[in-house]
Amino acid sequence: MKKKTPSKNEPIGLKQLAEYLGLNPATISVVLNEVPGRSIPQATRDRIKAAAKQFNYQPSLLARSLRNRRTLTIGILVPELGDGYHTQVMSGIGDHLMEAGYFYFTAHHRHRKNLVEEYSQMLLGRGAEALIGIDTAFEHSFPVPTVAVAGHRTLNGITNVVLDHRFAAELVLTHLHSLGHRNIAFMRGQPFSSDSDERWQSLVHAAGEIGVPIRPELIVQLDQDISSPELGYPVMQRLLSSRHRFTALVSFNDLAAIGAIRALEDFGLRVPDDISVIGFDDIKLAAFSHPRLTTIRQPMSNMGRIAAQCVLNQLNGSERFRKQITVEPELVVRGSTKALKPASQPAERV
Repeated sequence: MKKKTPSKNEPIGLKQLAEYLGLNPATISVVLNEVPGRSIPQATRDRIKAAAKQFNYQPSLLARSLRNRRTLTIGILVPELGDGYHTQVMSGIGDHLMEAGYFYFTAHHRHRKNLVEEYSQMLLGRGAEALIGIDTAFEHSFPVPTVAVAGHRTLNGITNVVLDHRFAAELVLTHLHSLGHRNIAFMRGQPFSSDSDERWQSLVHAAGEIGVPIRPELIVQLDQDISSPELGYPVMQRLLSSRHRFTALVSFNDLAAIGAIRALEDFGLRVPDDISVIGFDDIKLAAFSHPRLTTIRQPMSNMGRIAAQCVLNQLNGSERFRKQITVEPELVVRGSTKALKPASQPAERV
């Protein structure tokens, strides 16, 4: 009986491919799934792969995962997908997982607690072998390896990958203090951002150590959940309208700093001649803003890679659980900060 040649225009199954090749389906599965330790002649392997390519046959990943009880899939939770910080951390995670042969699902939750919980369970229900949260406030542990980037809650079974905020605060205030700035304004992060409290407390501690006064009237609060320079613009407008004098601004992040610079310039002040501005994160835009932004560099892509490797190590049993992994920041001095002239005074607000 002449064997039927499968059509290239219709989906082909394992059984059909086996009939066409005159081989056992198990043999084809072993070859296409690259199962090690099986003695199959190279000529047969080449014939199977050629036929699979000819008829566009793809092994069932679902069937493979059911057999091996492995999906090679990681779930990632992130507040949003359009912000420089989150995107750069995501890039590091994604690159590392792809290099390791893993797939990943991403869900963004807009800092909504109910969605963090719901999406975590949905990712697990879809076979995620581990979870990684970026700027995500987990409320409890999970039955799989879990890492929180910018996580500051101590929870059983969750590894926190964090920046050394104490050192970052020292870099910020030592830099401005060395330039002669004493009247410094501070822009605090949004209450829902994971780093906000830690970053602020670190600045307060460093200010006390260095001798930089923190004046309540020069503290402003970010509150919008947006990922553009618009974040810092209205906040700086309100500070300028208060008529309080300052010569430098410490911004919660780079996006807010860029928005604040625009507000200062619209008010008739020059950066850094009148006001020095320092950001935080070193997103890609920081090096191309005008003026180029002095900032604290977080190794964001590397933090993503560390988080990815951490869950992979736990899945493979090659590393013991670690409560926290701390990475160091770096001060990047560009054009938005400048030494205060001894005789100069902060510009009058008119």
